[in-house]
Amino acid sequence: MSSHTRVKKDKEIIGDYETQVKEIRNQLVEQFRCLEQQSESRLQLLQDLQEFFRRKAELQLEYSRGLDKLAERFSGKIRSSREHQHFKKDQNLLSTVNCWYLVLNQTRRESRDHATLSDLYNNNVIFRLAHVGEDVIRLFKSKDIGVQMHEELVKVTNELYTVMKTYHMYHAESVSAESKLKEAEKQEEKQIGKANEVSTSLMRYDDRPQRRSSVKKMEKMKEKRQAKYSENKLKCTKARNDYLLNLAATNALVAKYYIHDVSDMIDCCDMGYHASLARTLRTYLSAEYSLETSRHEGLDQLEGAVDAMDVRGDKHRVMDMHSQIFCPPTRFDYQPHMGDEVCQVSAQQPVQTELLMRHHQLQSRLGTLKIENEEVRKTLDATMQTLQDMLTVEDFDVSEAFQHSQSTESVKSASSDSYMSKVNVAKRRANQQETEGFYFTKFKEYLNGSNLIVKLQAKHDLLKQTLGEGENNSHDSGQAIPVVVESCVRYINLYGLQQQGIFRIPGSQVEVNDIKNSFERGEDPLVDDQSDHDIMAVAGVLKLYFRGLETPLFPKERFLDLMSTINSGAERAHHLQQIVVTLSRPVIIVMRYLFAFLNHLSQYSDENMMDPYNLATCFGPTLMPIPDDHDPVACQTHVNEVIKTIIIHNEVIFPSHRELDGPVYEKCMAGGEEYCDSPHSEPGAIDEVDNGTGPPTSDDELEQIEAIAKFDYVGRTPRELSFKKGASLLLYLRASDDWWEGRHNGVDGLIPHQYIVVQDIHLDSQFIAPTGINISPGRRRAGVYVS
Repeated sequence: MSSHTRVKKDKEIIGDYETQVKEIRNQLVEQFRCLEQQSESRLQLLQDLQEFFRRKAELQLEYSRGLDKLAERFSGKIRSSREHQHFKKDQNLLSTVNCWYLVLNQTRRESRDHATLSDLYNNNVIFRLAHVGEDVIRLFKSKDIGVQMHEELVKVTNELYTVMKTYHMYHAESVSAESKLKEAEKQEEKQIGKANEVSTSLMRYDDRPQRRSSVKKMEKMKEKRQAKYSENKLKCTKARNDYLLNLAATNALVAKYYIHDVSDMIDCCDMGYHASLARTLRTYLSAEYSLETSRHEGLDQLEGAVDAMDVRGDKHRVMDMHSQIFCPPTRFDYQPHMGDEVCQVSAQQPVQTELLMRHHQLQSRLGTLKIENEEVRKTLDATMQTLQDMLTVEDFDVSEAFQHSQSTESVKSASSDSYMSKVNVAKRRANQQETEGFYFTKFKEYLNGSNLIVKLQAKHDLLKQTLGEGENNSHDSGQAIPVVVESCVRYINLYGLQQQGIFRIPGSQVEVNDIKNSFERGEDPLVDDQSDHDIMAVAGVLKLYFRGLETPLFPKERFLDLMSTINSGAERAHHLQQIVVTLSRPVIIVMRYLFAFLNHLSQYSDENMMDPYNLATCFGPTLMPIPDDHDPVACQTHVNEVIKTIIIHNEVIFPSHRELDGPVYEKCMAGGEEYCDSPHSEPGAIDEVDNGTGPPTSDDELEQIEAIAKFDYVGRTPRELSFKKGASLLLYLRASDDWWEGRHNGVDGLIPHQYIVVQDIHLDSQFIAPTGINISPGRRRAGVYVS
């Protein structure tokens, strides 16, 4: 490609980037404009309310006629407002504006005035509205935080532009160096060809050194250009890596801003507005209810609207009405330079060591930042709760002013109460404003920390994926399946598979605590195979263990990914598999073990009434808790559906033991002299024969099948045989899907099917021995084996 073409293409790429950045900046400007309009609208609403109540206080003596005029005046004003037109269009009225509508409707119902109301409006309601207006103006100053967020977005886009330009420059130099190298190689070949064409006998004696010298010069030139090409190629690789990492960080930060930060900033601006206005209107309600019971019907409607004031709902309505400026922009796409087909971070030497070091540094830094930011978040939540307590104090009841006297002195006396005195009000407002200042400081600190975490996490995840960190972790040195999980599962497998309502009906809390305390002391109270424990209590201990995990099996950061699989239809299990494989190895092993057990348990749903969905209902909130910022009612059904899918398709979703070393759940394990043949076998005596005769006792009477051990195995009961990899085994009969009856070194016993390779003819996986051995499903033994 010519230099002119490359330059033209570079300009097109840069032009597309600048257009995309310009669109984002336009969005940011429009966002501030929208928020300013909302603030102005609120101030106008508050000013209208103040004027309304002031005028109403003056018009109380004019009774019905004056009040009707006032109501019509404001009704005409709001009919021409933008909010009113939008309401008429799609009935999507803001909750605060709806309250204002109902106040006007109620005003038309008023028929008489009273001096108490006049004084109350002037000295209470209007006073409160003025405070709300001051709060709106003060809280809107939090837009400074938004300005900082915008500057951060502009900064990261500029950084992305810089690293992209650097990458393009180094790639161009690499291409140029490669071209020069090829030219040097051609010249060298041409020079050597010329030297070979001239016969040695026809050359003058003094020409030979000259020819050799020319060839050496060409060789030196080639070596020099080869070195230059290698140097430029390395620079290009590093620049591309920086570009891709910054690209990931920029996209992550932009997505966070549009999905979370904008919403949080609106919440910050809204803080206290709804609650304060509700308090003011409740003061009005209290006075009106106390004065005239005949107006209760209209006032009840207004009270319902005040109760329905919805901070989140109003926020969503505003964002929906202006969806174009609040929707996240398209992600930045990777823009490779002409001819460069590499679109991933390169982890080959010589940059692999640098990337590994960078990955570990990011991992360490992220751990520290997350702990610090979590502490800030806890402080932020506590401060918010303090503010909510201040803003929702119930100081609006003025009914006592109407109990004995409706004179002006009565209202003044109520207004001068110690709690409502101006001194106490001023003190509470000072405390509120001081708390607000601290909240803003922590909110800013939390946003800065979470922004940094998002950027670093994006780089860390990309490096982790590139370096294969998630698949090459060393094996854990501890026990893969916790003792409490393995022991409880084993006990339920032995005695509770047919227990009706298992995991749904609670067990004895006293026994749950006893079993739990025993495990915490390092003991295993279920190890003796004694069936005197309450099976429901054992099930409760298992659920309690997973509920008490500091980090749930399904991390909260993967909640949205898991919920997104709901719309996958037939591909849901495949999508869940893609999510599961990204988790850590220990978590996958525990999940594989648990869900295989739940699947086995669901096979007895005819007896225990616990099909996959019922089990998912019990385990969904425990294994996959809903984050605080999500609606639990709306999400719980989807969570149950995800858990149900994993229970049903656990063998597809989780890797087999051949793909991932570690313990797996066994449907049945011999206990003493017992074993089982199928999940739904009927109760029967050990060694009972279908035809009424006893089982064969000599080797000659058994059909022997030869097998070879694939792995070492150590038996855990006297009934299980131990053997080494490569050992020759004799199989008599298939006791179950997981076990064979056989012999090794002259000893008879049970041999695990997964550890052997059958050398004889192809066998049906459902092959059952002709002896027809059965065992009661209530006496099964569960365990794990490690391949």
